[in-house]
Amino acid sequence: MEGRRVLQLLCLTFTLISTTRPSPPGLTVSPSRSQFLQGDSVSLSCEEDGWTVWRKTSREQRSSCGDMWGKPAGSSCRISYMTTRGSGVYWCESREGAAGSSINITVADTVVLQSPVLPVMEGQDVTLGCRTSAPSTLSAEFFKDGVSIGTESTGHMTLRHVSRSAEGLYRCSFRGVGESPPSWISVSAPPTKAAPPTEGAPPTSGAPPTNITFLQLVVRVFCHLLVSCPYFISTLLMVSMYRGRAKGTKHVVSMATLSGAQAEQGLDDGVMMS
Repeated sequence: MEGRRVLQLLCLTFTLISTTRPSPPGLTVSPSRSQFLQGDSVSLSCEEDGWTVWRKTSREQRSSCGDMWGKPAGSSCRISYMTTRGSGVYWCESREGAAGSSINITVADTVVLQSPVLPVMEGQDVTLGCRTSAPSTLSAEFFKDGVSIGTESTGHMTLRHVSRSAEGLYRCSFRGVGESPPSWISVSAPPTKAAPPTEGAPPTSGAPPTNITFLQLVVRVFCHLLVSCPYFISTLLMVSMYRGRAKGTKHVVSMATLSGAQAEQGLDDGVMMS
């Protein structure tokens, strides 16, 4: 009985290890945008302590904050003066080498598009901004997937109640000044909320999850085998012992029968001789 409890505890531990996998920490960018003008400052922060900000640009190999760029402070990194050499991929990395989600950052010297760096939820408003390094009173024109979607004298455009169709590649331009690099805007579905149970309706059990990984399946099968093997082995032993006892009983009965028959035969022989 004690061994069975130990096996069940081991199975529970293996199951918890295989199912509870925390997602890697993300990277927070402040100000929250993916394009910066040369000379801008930016702060990059990992969402978990002990992680370091790394980057990979087209002009240099992967390197961590403080290695010829940025000023590290714990799990954060501050770049006081962005240059075009800083365009690249930024991410968080642990001491063991595990990497979190990455963000593409672009640095331009003339015009940039201010857009959300993270995916936006369906139904939210999205504000786009067009910036230039030189003061300008010109109107900014905005494009989606290469098609003009409007011109704004304020340099800002708001997309109301975005849907999945708003997902695409955006850029902006000032006539006679230049245009920004393109930025991809992602739109994600809002989290679904479970409907409240109907009053008086019996509770129903939810369907088993379908996204079971191969490792979880192997662990579950292993646990079932660990639990069922002792019962199977003990059953075989009991059957074997029972059959052994049954054979022993038959042997004793046959020996007793044989001895009785021999005794009767001896008596008969004695009578005949007399």
